[in-house]
Amino acid sequence: MNSIESQSNSGASKSRQGRRSKSSRRQIDGIVLLDKPFGLSSNAALQEVKWLFAANKAGHTGSLDPLATGVLPLCLGEATKVSQYLLDSNKGYRARIQLGVRTDSGDRDGNVLAQHDASKVTDRDVERALQNFRGVIQQVPPMHSALKVGGVPLYKMARKGVEIEREAREIEIFDIALAGRDGDEIEIEVFCSKGTYIRTIADDLGVKLGCGAHVAALRRIQAGVFRELDCVTVETLKSVREAEGFAGLDKFLVPMDQAVEDFPEVRLPSDTADCVKHGQAVLVKHLPAEGLVRLYDEEQFIGIGSINDDGKVAPRRLVVNH
Repeated sequence: MNSIESQSNSGASKSRQGRRSKSSRRQIDGIVLLDKPFGLSSNAALQEVKWLFAANKAGHTGSLDPLATGVLPLCLGEATKVSQYLLDSNKGYRARIQLGVRTDSGDRDGNVLAQHDASKVTDRDVERALQNFRGVIQQVPPMHSALKVGGVPLYKMARKGVEIEREAREIEIFDIALAGRDGDEIEIEVFCSKGTYIRTIADDLGVKLGCGAHVAALRRIQAGVFRELDCVTVETLKSVREAEGFAGLDKFLVPMDQAVEDFPEVRLPSDTADCVKHGQAVLVKHLPAEGLVRLYDEEQFIGIGSINDDGKVAPRRLVVNH
């Protein structure tokens, strides 16, 4: 089976991250495709990268649990304006699932609720059970999640032993397959819509197999158009920063329009683009019938637009080019 976990990088120093004055921060725009290490929270990873790049503004595109590794796009500067579209994008995961043990959190960090012999569960049993998850399904979010109810994250309630009723939400599993096995541990790959909880899939799979199951390791392999091969580690960023400074680091910045390259492209003449920049909807040739589009002033990306009912393109989320 392929290794899912990477080494923990808990060396993000919170103290030093607050030392850089605002005047020394840089106005840089772009996306850093981070391979988030095991054991580091998404916010800690964000702060580490923000510090390394001396960025004046940064945001992530949906959190990964400390248990999880893999693709975590981090938006710097004006790229934070496209972060919502990455948050809403489809995702891909590789998960190692331990059969025979059910936990209250659905992963290995939780308390064990039940244990059963899983030695008689065959690959065919797993493959048949996985068929139940394909397509549009209803999924109940786990208590151990960042989803907020009344402004309070569910995981904070769970830590206090409180469990509340959660409404099932509609998600879509585009593909789910058994990718490997080692004894009572199986590995699956899942490609799904936003808001899908892999730990819930693992727990539900364990119920269907009659033996219980939980996530032992989780790796995100895709977020929107970005894949794990595109990513860079914190260690590499640190090494480049030390050897080459900001000039070397900035080579890792991905243009922000790549995050929305699935949207149709609309290139505007400069005078028409100026109207859009002032909030006006404009009529141009060869527009899509509906939906979101990427807007360009000649060759320069200026943001996201949407097609109105009257066939005009209107600004939705514009960026400032420096």
